Amino acid sequence: MISNQILQNTIEGLKAIARVELCVMDVDGKEVASTAAGMENCSAAAVEFVSSAADSQEIQGYQYFKIFDELQLEYILIAGGAGEDVYMVGKMVAFQIQGLLIAYKERFDKDNFIKNLLLDNLLLVDIYSRAKKLHIQTDGKRVVMIIETENGKDSNVLELMRTYYGNNSKDFITAVDENNVIVVKDLSEGDSGKEIDKTARSAEAYLLKEGMKNIRISFGTTVNEIKEVSRSYKEAKMALDVGKIFFGERDIVAYSELGIGRLIYQLPIPLCKMFIKEIFGGKSPDDFDEETLTTINKFFENSLNVSETSRQLFIHRNTLVYRLDKLQKSTGLDLRVFEDAITFKIALMVVKYMKYMETFEY
Repeated sequence: MISNQILQNTIEGLKAIARVELCVMDVDGKEVASTAAGMENCSAAAVEFVSSAADSQEIQGYQYFKIFDELQLEYILIAGGAGEDVYMVGKMVAFQIQGLLIAYKERFDKDNFIKNLLLDNLLLVDIYSRAKKLHIQTDGKRVVMIIETENGKDSNVLELMRTYYGNNSKDFITAVDENNVIVVKDLSEGDSGKEIDKTARSAEAYLLKEGMKNIRISFGTTVNEIKEVSRSYKEAKMALDVGKIFFGERDIVAYSELGIGRLIYQLPIPLCKMFIKEIFGGKSPDDFDEETLTTINKFFENSLNVSETSRQLFIHRNTLVYRLDKLQKSTGLDLRVFEDAITFKIALMVVKYMKYMETFEY
């Protein structure tokens, strides 16, 4: 169904061209859009016109037209004034609105199909038959992007993205919940991973310009068939969540960049708790003081290089060694040993994941 705002914008634009007052009413005589005050007085005549057999009629100096959606009467158009010119303008406006109905219905059908495709609500045979009916290419390269903003459901991100991507019939912009906008991006031009990232950054820049805040964008891997689009969507969804846990400083995250975080995200919480208890006993990394945590993080950043870490921390090498020895005594893990360092790093990531899940639950 066309929104009232679209109808209002349409008849205002046509009035500016034809200089004829226009009003659109529903079949109950309720005004939907109008270019002039007072045309609601035509309501009773519009209801009578609905019951008539005529498709157009002049009533009390106004021209009335029926607008159908296939065989269903959808709207009554009223053109202000009598005469051949007003009649011709009214016929053209009615034709334009009927064309809009068809276009928006087709877009609605495509939108419904894409939503069900993303959510795995279609059988394989239905995917291909409906795609063919809707003239959607089945074997094109695509990637799914998810866009999340601070504004959430109160924003107009969906319409902004539809405006941004314009009338490209190969891209699909939709939403399956109140928080995120989903872009099924066509990659028939052979976009690489870098180009996808560039596309995401361009979309982010556009939204920032439109006043959106705290934008996060994630995307899955490239798929070659329409039946695989749901997989790219699931990957993008995971990338959005994992990105919040382990890559909080990044606003654009690709599924292919998640690394070990992707594995940790799929672990059950009881198993995580058991693992942490085995590594730290009754302690938690949160119990470490800020100095120790800074030392650990910097040591990992510098690939376990003692000299470079001590230089960046502005401390003597022996001081760093002392801190690492102290950490080894409390945890039993020597970060200078690769295997222990991996265990410790994973444990820190698991704790991050557990904390995120706790806040998410509450």
